[in-house]
This record gives sequence, C-alpha cells and structure tokens, in this order.
Amino acid sequence: MTGNNTSKKEFWKYIRAYLTVYLPKIRCLSPRTIDSYRQSISLYCSFLKDQCNLDFSKISFEHITRDSVVKFIQWLCGRNCGNSTCNLRLSALKSTLKYCADEDISLYSIYQEVKNIPLMKAPRMPVKYMSKIALKALLVQPDIRTVKGLRNRMIIILLYDTGTRVQELVDIKISDLHLEARNPFIIVTGKGNKTRSIPLMNKTVAHLKDYMRRFHTVSASEISNPLFYSIRSGIPHMLSTDTVAIMMKNYGEKARKTCHEVPQRVHPHLVRHTRAMHLYQAGMPLSYIAEFLGHASVNTTEIYASANIEMLRKALEKANPDLTNEIPLWKNEENLKKLCGL
Repeated sequence: MTGNNTSKKEFWKYIRAYLTVYLPKIRCLSPRTIDSYRQSISLYCSFLKDQCNLDFSKISFEHITRDSVVKFIQWLCGRNCGNSTCNLRLSALKSTLKYCADEDISLYSIYQEVKNIPLMKAPRMPVKYMSKIALKALLVQPDIRTVKGLRNRMIIILLYDTGTRVQELVDIKISDLHLEARNPFIIVTGKGNKTRSIPLMNKTVAHLKDYMRRFHTVSASEISNPLFYSIRSGIPHMLSTDTVAIMMKNYGEKARKTCHEVPQRVHPHLVRHTRAMHLYQAGMPLSYIAEFLGHASVNTTEIYASANIEMLRKALEKANPDLTNEIPLWKNEENLKKLCGL
C-alpha cells in the first residue's frame, strides 16, 4: 500500500470481499453466521467513529492496532455486553484480519498483534435440557383433535427424535423423507448447506406416515413442498422459525402448570439439547452425538459432557462396594483377636 488513500480503498475492498465472497462462497457459512461477522465489523467501525471521531470513509488498516482492539472490547463491556459476546466480536475481528493478511502479506504484522489478544474468561454454563417427565408433559399439550394440534405434535416429536435445529426443521421437504427404506431416515440441510442423514425411530416413522396421510397427497409435483406448512390465502406456505418458537413457548407455559419440571422458557433449541443429553446419558459416545447433531467439531459437543446428579449417583453406586452384607470386624473372631492384640 503506497499511501493513505490506497490504504483506505484496500481496507473496504478486503472487507467487501470477505463478507460477500470468502465467507459465503469459500467457507460456505450460513447467512446468519455471516451477518454475525458483519455486525462485529460494523460495531468496531462504530467504535472508531464514537471514540476516535473517525468517519467510516477514513478508516484504514493504519487505525487497526492491538491497543485499539483492546479498547474496543472495553467499549463493548461498557455497553453491558457479556464476556461471551465480547469474545464473539473479538474472534470475528481476528478472522477478518487473518483473511486480509492472507491476501496481503504486508498486513500480517497487524493480524499478529490482534491475534495474541486473549479472550475474556467466560463461565461455562451447564446445558439446559428437559427431563423425560417434562418432555412427556410437553408432548401432551397439542390438542390432536384439531388439524393444527396434530401438526404441532408432529413438529415436537420430530424436533426431539432428530435433534434438528429449528431452521433445519422448517426447511424439510417431502422429498427429504425416506420412510420406506430398510432403515428409515430423513435428510436435513444444516449450517453451510451441509446435508446429513438422520435415522428415524419406529414410533416416529408411524407418526410421520399418519401425518403424511392427513396433510399431504404425495405426487411428483408435490415432493418439493415443505413438510410442515400453514395455509394462507388458500396456499400452503412453509412455517417460519418464529411460528415454531411461539408455539413451543405457549405449550411450555401450559405444560409447566401441570409439571414443575418443565423449564421456565421452552424453545425449539431446548428440545435439541434435550435429545443430545438423553443420548449422552444413555451412553452414546460424543463423537456419534456430534455427527447426529451436525457439529463440525466434537469440541462443540463437549458441552453435553457434564454429569448431572442422577449420573453422579449411579457412578458412585458402581464405584462403591456393597457393604450391606459385610460382616463387622467385631463379629469376626480372628479380627476381634487382632483388635485385642491377642
């Protein structure tokens, strides 16, 4: 970069390429993930404008320093951002600068300065999930005497059995179902447009077949239709994730009135956590759970590797010998002689 004007142009050129080419087309990240990176970069630019009186048009790589980024994190804390949020913003900036350094070796020193900024300590919160009793209380809430109730119960059943994200669920099409296969399964499309096959339990297959008979007349022209839909103006439309979230919230509030084990806030992702924890408690290896959930790394799945009270109790029972049938020392003649020094 030969001058300040060139530096400014290069900065915005790289930012644009990073957000519009590298993340969506090379990394194949989802629009929501890309939006998170975009927000982080925008917040940093807002910080420079707010604290350094620097207009967006004047920002260049010369303004990106270790000291500046540290002050940016402190600025975020002043806006009541938690440690996890600050770490997310910092990681996004590090990723952005790494891309820029890969494109222009002269920027590598800037990336190295920022790369070495440590993340803030964020307490690892235990994963929230539902007990089997709470899950059953939730499942009986939809009124299956109504069309909407039948659909909503099927949604909850499939959310649990497949452990899908809510976006993955609403994206499922009829063609993604393979109920007649030797081992029935469903294909879901996850983050980064990656697909995975998830086996279905026999009870879920039976529910799905009944649902299909009631809600779909499968023909060649309909296999691309959404599995779950609502009718608007006489036309079926794919459900929104907000619709599913509101539905789960309402059923959760009703279920809690009859079962105190139901959490205060019930949402689709809670069902995903519940399925993962139940699988872990049943002894499934984390590597299998990671593949089941569509995690890119098993490190992400390690959040479920926290023993609860029930698991600890069972582990202690296995570790401790059964003392109930052991003869007390004083009732054994030989031991009693030793205790008495005879």
